[in-house]
Amino acid sequence: MTQPIRIGLIGTGRIGQVHAASIADSKLFELTYTADTFIAGAERIAAQYGGKVTDDPEVLLNSGEVDAILIASPTPTHVGLIRRGIELGIHVLCEKPIDLDIARVDELREAAAAAKTVIALGFNRRFDPNFAAVQARVAGGELGKLEQLIIISRDPAPAPREYIAVSGGIFRDMTIHDFDMARFFVPNIVEVTAIGTNSFSDYIKEEGDYDNVTVTMRGANDEIITIVNSRHASFGYDQRIEAFGEAGMLVASNVQANTVRAYKADSVETSDPYPNFFLERYAEAYRRELHDFGQSITTGNVTNPTYEDGRAALVLANAALESATTGKAVKVSL
Repeated sequence: MTQPIRIGLIGTGRIGQVHAASIADSKLFELTYTADTFIAGAERIAAQYGGKVTDDPEVLLNSGEVDAILIASPTPTHVGLIRRGIELGIHVLCEKPIDLDIARVDELREAAAAAKTVIALGFNRRFDPNFAAVQARVAGGELGKLEQLIIISRDPAPAPREYIAVSGGIFRDMTIHDFDMARFFVPNIVEVTAIGTNSFSDYIKEEGDYDNVTVTMRGANDEIITIVNSRHASFGYDQRIEAFGEAGMLVASNVQANTVRAYKADSVETSDPYPNFFLERYAEAYRRELHDFGQSITTGNVTNPTYEDGRAALVLANAALESATTGKAVKVSL
């Protein structure tokens, strides 16, 4: 039997806990080390899933006890940790974004391209079974030429003010997932137009960010991609995709816990709200993302989003912010 890949987890916040659970469920990985400057967080993960702990990521990296790392620490740490992974020959799966500053991303671009190990970015939504099925059928030519792609992504409620203040803004924090999803379907995007408003949250406005945005992009073959985002939705996570082409349309609707519908005198076809927590909505996507990372390590055939995909998503996010600020369309070259 093949030995599991020894993986170290760096960062034990909300997303780190999600990844720890996925690692525990995986037959490809063994969690051997957890690092967090908040040592109590690392100790909680180790108590639940095993492995050693440290408050210093360098101890984990230099331990000789990890073949791969999963970076779930704050965004400003990502570039440095990816760099160390490359230098030490350790495989890397890093949460998005690579960084908020494209200059820092570009400083590591050449090294990432030349890395002998897998450098993967955590755009987990590519691994959602329904979204992936739509993309595969579009890529297979079922719709003929793709003409329109609509991506709707609304969160149940905005993050706390403290998070919004350091998030880099809605385009780099939230819409960045949708920029990657757009490129999953249309890799070559050439123009970005965006509008942002403050529809409901005073503190988001005070932080200089938007709570409600729409982005329209044009692909090199004149595909039109529309992204609709909101920081709130009273009925839970609203996550949908519609692909339209010359031969028809494919739609991935919201995922529900069950298919039960109620029919009563005062209402028909009522059902439970959509999932209200991203782990519920994307649990399977996170598991598939990790599985593909493991397969990429063992086979050398990388199917996860790459460093270049992470960079491209940030380029689109920056263009969207520029467009929303200036009111002008922004040309991009990826």
